[in-house]
Amino acid sequence: MAALPSSIHVHLLLPIYKDEPVSFNKPKFRYRAIVNKLDLAHKVVDEIPQPKAYAWNQLIQTHLSSNHPHNALSVYHGMMLRGIRPDHHTLPRVLTASRLCSNLAFGKQVHAHAFKFGFSSDLYVITALIELYGRLHAVETAKWVLDNAPTSNSVARTILAKLYLVDNKPHLAIEIFNQMLRFKADIDPVALVTAAGTCSLLKSLHQARKVHQIARECGLEFHLLVSNSLMKMYIACDSLEEARSLFDAMPSRDLISWTEMIQGHVKNGGYNEALKLFRLMTKARIKPDSLTVTSILPACARVPAHKQGKELHAYLFRNGIDMNPTVQNAFMDMYVKSGFIELASNVFTSMVERDIISWTIMILGYSLHGQGAQGLGLFLEMEQDPSLEIDEFTYAAVLHACVTACRVDVGMSYFDRIKAPTVTHCVLMVALLAHAGLFNDARTFIKEHQIENRVEVLRALLDGCRIHQQVTMGKRIVEQLCELEPLNAENYVLLSNWYAENAKWDMVDKLKTTIKDMGLKPKRAYSWIEFRNKVHVFGTGDVSHPRSEMIHWKLQHLMKKMEEEGGGDRPSSIFTFHDVDEERECILIGHCEMLAISFGLISTRERATVRVTKNLRVCGSCHDFTKAISKIVQREIIIKDPNCFHHFKNGHCSCGDLW
Repeated sequence: MAALPSSIHVHLLLPIYKDEPVSFNKPKFRYRAIVNKLDLAHKVVDEIPQPKAYAWNQLIQTHLSSNHPHNALSVYHGMMLRGIRPDHHTLPRVLTASRLCSNLAFGKQVHAHAFKFGFSSDLYVITALIELYGRLHAVETAKWVLDNAPTSNSVARTILAKLYLVDNKPHLAIEIFNQMLRFKADIDPVALVTAAGTCSLLKSLHQARKVHQIARECGLEFHLLVSNSLMKMYIACDSLEEARSLFDAMPSRDLISWTEMIQGHVKNGGYNEALKLFRLMTKARIKPDSLTVTSILPACARVPAHKQGKELHAYLFRNGIDMNPTVQNAFMDMYVKSGFIELASNVFTSMVERDIISWTIMILGYSLHGQGAQGLGLFLEMEQDPSLEIDEFTYAAVLHACVTACRVDVGMSYFDRIKAPTVTHCVLMVALLAHAGLFNDARTFIKEHQIENRVEVLRALLDGCRIHQQVTMGKRIVEQLCELEPLNAENYVLLSNWYAENAKWDMVDKLKTTIKDMGLKPKRAYSWIEFRNKVHVFGTGDVSHPRSEMIHWKLQHLMKKMEEEGGGDRPSSIFTFHDVDEERECILIGHCEMLAISFGLISTRERATVRVTKNLRVCGSCHDFTKAISKIVQREIIIKDPNCFHHFKNGHCSCGDLW
């Protein structure tokens, strides 16, 4: 290694007496006992006439283990003052203490001592120096230390690769690993884990398979730490199949193995498989932690999977698993998304500690379930806590609540408080103004914020046109959407609906031909409902279900009752993604949400809530028909569509007919 100036003398090492408070999360008497023992150790060392380096090393290590690196440096200073020569165990520990204290100057002086005392070639000293310079100065300095070292090993190179990862330079980290292979260096589990992490950042499946092959050749493929890292690597590289293949082949698995695999399936939308894995994990008597729970809950955050979410919640209570704020927030989010706003509220109320995420989830939850006023009230309550810092997501949630409650004045007030409004905030403001029928104000707002050509903004404006039957303006917006997104089939469905509403069927047919010629595929409407752990899916005009005859009979019976009571006006379905032409030849009782509701009514016990999910917005006719059904059968019917939850009860809907 190139020599540093030798003029740095021992007396230049300044003592560091600062003793920072440390919390051991243990009883106070335990802490006092540790302090007393350290005082005694210091006293014993001080009384030894000529103490060896070993005694001082033990003191330094004890301070490091007790999270007192400043004291470790003070001990080293005392060692130098007494003329005790350090050995090859001393300097790596002191360099580590310098790094933990973020004291680069002290570390540089210890580097000079390494030359003075003849330890500049010691591998432990070299690796400690690499980490010191890499963390406190620059990775290139750490590389200089390695390149100029008279000797090195795979540990030193692995540390350098890790430093490149911390510096967000994965391409340089993988090059270090490839160098190790070329030099035929010993590959240990830590090197493989670091290489796997590098492949995860690079998203390189080719490189990932190469690392896996090296692990096989080294006989480390099923080393638990390596296997878990390889699984995570494959998931990050979007190869869930290879990750699952490795998982299934593993002779032993720990909690991390199961959690990684569950996360992988949830990330790829394999919710049912994730739930199966969770059940297998608990059968294997592996107790989940908070990370496992928060990983599996998104799989339960769907209307058909609400039972599994409740079962998981009960499982945690039965087994005494820690319910920290992160887990409670995840449960709240799950209950909100699966249609149980009351249960989400119960979790929120029971929380001892609430962070900004807790409040945001609940405010948005109330809004999604048509209770915007309650969401606004919660925001006012939250503002009483000065420790909470309102972020952009909380402002988005409260603006959403303003849209649901149609409170323009409150929404404008909150929007003006946002220091740097995002597009999401602007879209919500446009939606608020459009829902209130203030189209001139909406256009002025759009122009002021220069968001005229944002499709999200135009769709928000279009919603207002649908609510207030602004047909001409709506058609212009749809045509603008077709220009901005010529390959989005949904825009042509919107235009087709306008022509269908005005009985211009020749234009509808022409648009259908255009869509076909362009190779576009509009979404077809589907609705589904869970019954006895099975999901039943219905399409428009579906007659394939085994109970189809009874389903249609029930709907005809309800339709007759509704007509007798004076209902049955068909509202407009214009400006919705629901394909009007698809249902032109299909009577109302053939619409997919109606079929799912009817199946729910004939299959579940009397008074039970019927829960249906639809992939597109609920059409106007079905919305009004469902209101009438809820009054006739005296049941709550909940329909979740991409925009919100519709709670139908006793002839009313939570959306206030602003769906």
